[in-house]
Amino acid sequence: MTRWGVLATGGIAATVAGDLAAVEGAELLAVASRGAERAAAFAAEHGVARSYGSYADLLADPDVDVVYVATPHGLHREVAGAALRAGKPVLVEKSFTTTTAGARELVDLARERGLFCMEAMWTRFQPAVVEVLGLLADGVVGDVRHVAADLGFRVPPGTARFVEPSLGGGALLDMGVYPVSLAHMVLGAPDEVVARGTLAPSGVDAEATLLLSHPTGATAALHTTMVGAPPRRGAVVGTEGHVLTEGGALHRPDAFVVHRTGEEPRRVAHAQVGRGYGPMLRHVQECLAQGLTESPVWPLSSTLAVLDVLEQALHQLGVVMDDAPGAG
Repeated sequence: MTRWGVLATGGIAATVAGDLAAVEGAELLAVASRGAERAAAFAAEHGVARSYGSYADLLADPDVDVVYVATPHGLHREVAGAALRAGKPVLVEKSFTTTTAGARELVDLARERGLFCMEAMWTRFQPAVVEVLGLLADGVVGDVRHVAADLGFRVPPGTARFVEPSLGGGALLDMGVYPVSLAHMVLGAPDEVVARGTLAPSGVDAEATLLLSHPTGATAALHTTMVGAPPRRGAVVGTEGHVLTEGGALHRPDAFVVHRTGEEPRRVAHAQVGRGYGPMLRHVQECLAQGLTESPVWPLSSTLAVLDVLEQALHQLGVVMDDAPGAG
C-alpha cells in the first residue's frame, strides 16, 4: 500500500483525491492546508483519515510515503523543497515551478537526497496519448515536420490563481504548459523560441502564441489564452500524413485520428477513467516500488526543457516570475 499525502485543498487536490480512490494499492492518508478548518473539511469530504493545519505537520508524519504538491505554481519551489528536505518523495503539480532556477534547485535537491521527484504531467500517461506517441515514433505519418496545438479558456476576472504574479498566474504556466509539453513529447527541445502575446492588468500573460524551431527543421505553432475561446485541439503533421486530436480538450482528448495519405483514417481511443489522473498516479507508485528516483516516462530533463521554453516566452512578453522560497 502506498500512503499519499496531499498538500493544499483546492480544485486540483480534490481531483487527485477522487482519482486516487480508484488506484489499486493507493491510500490517501493525509491532507494539509494552511488552515486547520479547511484541511478538516477536505478530509471529511474525501474520506481522508488525517488532516493537518500546516504543511510541516503533514511532512513530519512518518506514515506518509509520498506527497502531491497541489499548491499554486508560485509556491511549488517552497513547498516541494520542504517536502524533499523532510525526506518525502514528491509529485508536483504542473507547472513544476515558475522559473528554471527554481526547477533546477528542486531537481538538484531530489537527486542529492536520492528521492523520487516528478512533475504531474498527467496527459503523458493517458493510454491514448501513450499509443499515439508510440505510433509516431514508429513513423506512422513519416517524418514529423510540424506540431500545432492550443489550449485555453476565458477566465473570470479577478480569479486569483490566474492573475496574481505571486501565485504564478498567467496563461502560459497554467494552460500553455500543455501545448509546449505536447510539442516536446513529439519533437524534443527546440533551438529557438519566438513568442508574442498580451498582458493582463496585473502584469501576467493573458495570451501567447509561440513558434518553436527545432534542429531538424521541424516547427511547432502553439497558442494559449485566458481571454479567448480557442478550439483546444492538436495536430501533428508528417511527410506521410497527420494526426488530429478528437473530442475533449488538448490535455484530455477523447481520441486521436491518424490520417495516412491514401488510406482510411484510423481512430485511436481509450476510455477515460475518472478525471484521467489514474495512470500517472499508478506510474508513480510503480516507480516507488522499483526504487526509482525519476520517471523514465516523464523525466526531470523533460520538465526542465519545457520550463525553459515557457520562461523564454514569458521573458519575451515582458513577464518575470519569482518563485524564491517564501514568495506568495
